[in-house]
Amino acid sequence: MTPEQQPPPADTPDTARKADTGADSAADGSARPRGGARGRLRRLAIDTRPLGMPAYRRLWLGQGVSFVGFQVTAVAVPVQVYDMTRSSLWVGVLGFVNLVPLIVFGLWGGAIADHMDRRKLLFVSSCVMWVATLLLLVQALLKIDSLTLIMGVVAIQAVGFAVASPTRSAIIPRLVDRELVPAANTLNFTASQFGMLAGPLFAGVLLAHWHYAAAYALDAVLFTVVLYAALRLPAIPPLGDVTGSPGLRSVIDGLRYLATQPVLLMSFVVDIIAMAIAMPRALFPEVAETRFGGEAAVGWLFAAIAIGAFLGGLSSGWIGRVRKQGVALVVSIVIWGLAVAAAGLAGQLWLAVVLLAVGGAADLVSAVFRQSMLQTYAPDKMRGRLQGVFTVVVAGGPRLGDVRAGATASVAGATASWVGGGLVCAALVIVVALAVPALLRYDARTTETVTP
Repeated sequence: MTPEQQPPPADTPDTARKADTGADSAADGSARPRGGARGRLRRLAIDTRPLGMPAYRRLWLGQGVSFVGFQVTAVAVPVQVYDMTRSSLWVGVLGFVNLVPLIVFGLWGGAIADHMDRRKLLFVSSCVMWVATLLLLVQALLKIDSLTLIMGVVAIQAVGFAVASPTRSAIIPRLVDRELVPAANTLNFTASQFGMLAGPLFAGVLLAHWHYAAAYALDAVLFTVVLYAALRLPAIPPLGDVTGSPGLRSVIDGLRYLATQPVLLMSFVVDIIAMAIAMPRALFPEVAETRFGGEAAVGWLFAAIAIGAFLGGLSSGWIGRVRKQGVALVVSIVIWGLAVAAAGLAGQLWLAVVLLAVGGAADLVSAVFRQSMLQTYAPDKMRGRLQGVFTVVVAGGPRLGDVRAGATASVAGATASWVGGGLVCAALVIVVALAVPALLRYDARTTETVTP
């Protein structure tokens, strides 16, 4: 085992955290009930201790509120494109338009986050996303109906997202204590899933009764909350001496570090499989219209995965106690793939929603384990770059899935594309996990990297 394969020591206490915690006792796990039915219920319920830290609480609230509007737009744009083109292939192309900026600026944005004040970077990148939403609103109000314009604005929005996402994730370990990182991640993912739940439902109502402009306007208003939250964060400069510049060399250094960590590397690989092969959302507009009756149904389909993830998050108190996180990660992705495949065969909307919700709960579990493994394993000086890779995988994977789903649906039909993707995902994840057993052997209690 080389020195590079050794996991870093826990970060030293952070001045940003000390300056704005306000609740030292919140980090004391001994305060949580241990006995009786009430104690068991509390241990099962979501761990809210990180919310006792004001800086984290503001960031969490801003993310949760703004993500509702972001998901309204995420539904409105593909529905608008489908209405303009009547083609699931063009809806899938939206995924490609998102993917290129995510890859380039996700990696670069993570490198920047390792070289400058993360609070400033989060605010600027969030402003880019807000401006893109305003442009979508303007084109809808003016009824321009230009596919090229929409694609261009979506690309701009992806640039802002690609920088903001790794920056925000790299901030979290600087605001909460190390042992609370899994709980903070669960809260973050649950808030995001609430946005993915409420956003599509709002979008379904707005699109059914008003116009695309109403959807984009709601996003523009709600997004101001995250701008306020970013401004209220304490300064979060890099820890220690930072050398070099956030250029290509810095990105390559981060990728080289990742290559020496097989467990982290495989956590990215299985997520790519889960999202790029099984994600069916590009098929939702077509299936909603041909099988379930129109725009009200599309809102439920887009919300279904988030419904399961949100409910799973509310009952996630057990996640922080899981030690064999590699096994749990693989099992959760297999459940995701099988649930997606079953949903593709559903002939009734309620059944499709229930099955997608099961998949969503499994996806939240896998996301929490992947994020926690990364945030507690990587040193702060590498955290931004590795979060950039995480953003590329997490956000880019579903967009690859959009392209895959749209392309295969144009050849084999929506049902074959949907069901086949879920089944292939479940099988391939098992094969990959058996091929690289280090992931299955990973234990959160270990003090060194598990080698193959």
